[in-house]
Amino acid sequence: MKDKNTSIYLSAVRVISLLLFAAACRHSFTPKPRGYFRIDFPEKEYVYYHSDCDYMFEYPVYGKIAGIDAPSSEPCWINIEFPRFRSKIHITYKKMTGDLSSYSEDIRTIAYKHIVKADDIIETPVMIPERKVFGIIYEIKGNTASSLNFYLTDSAENFLSGALYFNSIPNKDSLAPVISFFKTDIEHLIETLEWK
Repeated sequence: MKDKNTSIYLSAVRVISLLLFAAACRHSFTPKPRGYFRIDFPEKEYVYYHSDCDYMFEYPVYGKIAGIDAPSSEPCWINIEFPRFRSKIHITYKKMTGDLSSYSEDIRTIAYKHIVKADDIIETPVMIPERKVFGIIYEIKGNTASSLNFYLTDSAENFLSGALYFNSIPNKDSLAPVISFFKTDIEHLIETLEWK
């Protein structure tokens, strides 16, 4: 009888051990984070934009200048289009006829309209006194329609503003490398801007 009880006991221990071992080996499913395609960026190279307008600057060779066909557009408004990246830098220009603060406040208002979806808005002042170029760059963090806005002025008669737009649904994670890439181009445009 003792051998029979020992045998049943050992069988029960084996079954319980097997069940515990099977339960311990169960895999828990953890989803992988969403991946994005690798983006190959072109080499940085710039050419001058000359026109009848009162400004000129260098822009990337992988962009193309296009006029704006909108009823509200003015003659010196342009887009620098980047078809490969489905994006553009929208440039507007005005001869100032009033107080500088009204022009700069319009751009600030446009930038801060994104505050609803923005994680943060970083303002970086621009001061290049030797060429009379002053302004602000608004870097808008988050899933917003525009990631970079800026304005530049000579504080007397010229006022140029710009904004980077993508023709896609805003996604800060997937657009981050492209925004960083174009931020360098916008900084170069600002550094080379000259009033005529």
